Amino acid sequence: MDPITYDDFAKLEIRVAKIVEVEKIPGKSKIIKGIIDLGEEKRQVIIGGAEYYQPEELVNKKVIVLANLESRKIAGVESNAMLLAADLNDKPFWLTVNEDVPLGTKIK
Repeated sequence: MDPITYDDFAKLEIRVAKIVEVEKIPGKSKIIKGIIDLGEEKRQVIIGGAEYYQPEELVNKKVIVLANLESRKIAGVESNAMLLAADLNDKPFWLTVNEDVPLGTKIK
């Protein structure tokens, strides 16, 4: 693992968000399209791990996201953040927070 500098870490905007909508992407079995609420704005994201979770299991889950990641098209769908997850045998376990933490809170 290559170390990064503190300045590199300081560039990351890691925030609390809530998944508010999820829908399947036709022809894709491993990713789904979601809308996250960051408190002051909503964004579309691509969520991996669709083969392990039903979309309705993810709705209303408070998750941790990398909010300032460059937008990217995945399977023709634009993703404007990245959900952070622990990976256990290729199955994602979304990083979550206590329900009392407000949406948009910055993780330091």
